[in-house]
Amino acid sequence: MLLASAVVVWEWLNEHGRWRPYSPAVSHHIEAVVRAGPRAGGSVVLGQVDGRLAPYIIDLQSMNQFRQDTGTLRPVRRNYYDPSSAPGKGVVWEWENDNGSWTPYDMEVGITIQHAYERQHPWIDLTSIGFSYVIDFSTMGQINRQTQRQRRVRRRLDLIYPMVTGTLPKAQSWPANPASAASPPAPPCSCPQCVLVMSVKAAVVNGGALQPPLSRKNGAPSATAKLPPPPGPGVKPPDATGTLRAPPKTPASQATRRQVSSAAPAGTAAGAAAAAPAASSKTGRVALATLNRTNLQRLAIAQSRVLIASGVPTVPVKNLNGSSPVNPALAGITGILMSAAGLPVCLTRPPKLVLHPPPVSKSEIKSIPGVSNTSRKTTKKQAKKGKTPEEVLKKYLQKVRHPPEEDCTICMERLTAPSGYKGPQPTIKPDLVGKLSRCGHVYHIYCLVAMYNNGNKDGSLQCPTCKTIYGVKTGTQPPGKMEYHLIPHSLPGHPDCKTIRIIYSIPPGIQGPEHPNPGKSFSARGFPRHCYLPDSEKGRKVLKLLLVAWDRRLIFAIGTSSTTGESDTVIWNEVHHKTEFGSNLTGHGYPDANYLDNVLAELAAQGISEDSASQDKD
Repeated sequence: MLLASAVVVWEWLNEHGRWRPYSPAVSHHIEAVVRAGPRAGGSVVLGQVDGRLAPYIIDLQSMNQFRQDTGTLRPVRRNYYDPSSAPGKGVVWEWENDNGSWTPYDMEVGITIQHAYERQHPWIDLTSIGFSYVIDFSTMGQINRQTQRQRRVRRRLDLIYPMVTGTLPKAQSWPANPASAASPPAPPCSCPQCVLVMSVKAAVVNGGALQPPLSRKNGAPSATAKLPPPPGPGVKPPDATGTLRAPPKTPASQATRRQVSSAAPAGTAAGAAAAAPAASSKTGRVALATLNRTNLQRLAIAQSRVLIASGVPTVPVKNLNGSSPVNPALAGITGILMSAAGLPVCLTRPPKLVLHPPPVSKSEIKSIPGVSNTSRKTTKKQAKKGKTPEEVLKKYLQKVRHPPEEDCTICMERLTAPSGYKGPQPTIKPDLVGKLSRCGHVYHIYCLVAMYNNGNKDGSLQCPTCKTIYGVKTGTQPPGKMEYHLIPHSLPGHPDCKTIRIIYSIPPGIQGPEHPNPGKSFSARGFPRHCYLPDSEKGRKVLKLLLVAWDRRLIFAIGTSSTTGESDTVIWNEVHHKTEFGSNLTGHGYPDANYLDNVLAELAAQGISEDSASQDKD
């Protein structure tokens, strides 16, 4: 035990092994349930405080975050920080990601940044805590020490995280108050849902036989229900029916069973289910483990029918027929048991994930009217040679003889002073200033040349302020093949037209000089990738522009996957595709009324519009 005052931050473990903080509002919500003790039921529905977290529930007994629609479990923890640190002052440090939205730093990183900021340091190097970044407070920028890439950072104020004072437990377990675990359990709630959940627990303890729910006025059975002992080394594996075979009873095991059964007080809704939390949670888990899949499914479905009949709103829980690292039926049971807190959780069967259309024969596959060919290959396109960066930029710039009293947003020095760029020296004077012809933004020419040399060097330039593209922007997509054709099936939301199917195929290979790690191999996961568009006028327009993007090597890039964390792999390059054919469970499917307009806007941001095809021919 530890005597202290501290700020409590609830955190979850992501797939990269980093503890990510919940927001202050969510942490307050979780903390309120923890402080309520066992009376609150031991589970927290995060969607009650943040709609974006609607699928998630935290089970405080196991300290896991449970996602209802997939059955995914992630560890959570209750962490303590100094009240004088960033979370104790409501300070949040965030960095701007590629989509223009803001992502909070891990808590330890944010605290380190805030500490340096309060001491009025000009910058802070994060190498000491394992990150190859420098935070420059004068420009409010994050600089990658390896690539010199810069991102904006910001400091904003939010709610202060919950504060605790006094004796703090070192172990992050539930209940928070040790006395609450030792005190007799409170009388059970008499509402139909709580009585139902207690009957589920009792049924599990009794071996899976489902009994009608008991209300308090009906009285309680005598506390003679015996709990199965924890499986020991002598327990045999399940047989073909899924039933565990135990070794012959011994006096010690019989004594243990008598000891456990006598712990159940009389006068509860279901005697065995109302045992002290320490005993019931452990033995309850053992009892669940001893049930075979069929009994778990039967129990879950029966209980869900009662919940639905009683008018409890349904929240999708793991489909019993699916596959998951967690036993799917056990995941469903978990969702039901969480309703002990009076929460609207019950078992339903969510829509199936439909990634691909029904089988299509070769004779049914047709070419797309108005689009030539049915496939296109791409190889690396070499940039035009013979022109220096200065000669390329000269087409897009106008020299400024009298610079304005403003900062160059590349080097952050005044335009009236020489460039502050400290990298390889371009062959022009550092005090020359130029204005981009179309958007009118003004920079040191020295800085623009350096920026061009750090890019793809393809003869194009993108304004760092407004993102206006000068010339034809190309990317670094590795070689591959793009196929496209019509199939005789309709997408959800587009019943009146067929479907355009696009198949991208990119093999693994070796990175070139334009890639992050030249000479190193790269992986290509998930190929071939199938994508879908409606065969409508706008759908065909999107396809034609995607063909231009493919030719310009802008559909894919090599980098770090945001879903798996794998580096040096082929990733999408900011042009979203629909990869679900008959569902929209991941957000990458149909119906989606705004998708075609959104992808046209994303293509326009890459410099691809309706006149792009003719521009490519010129």
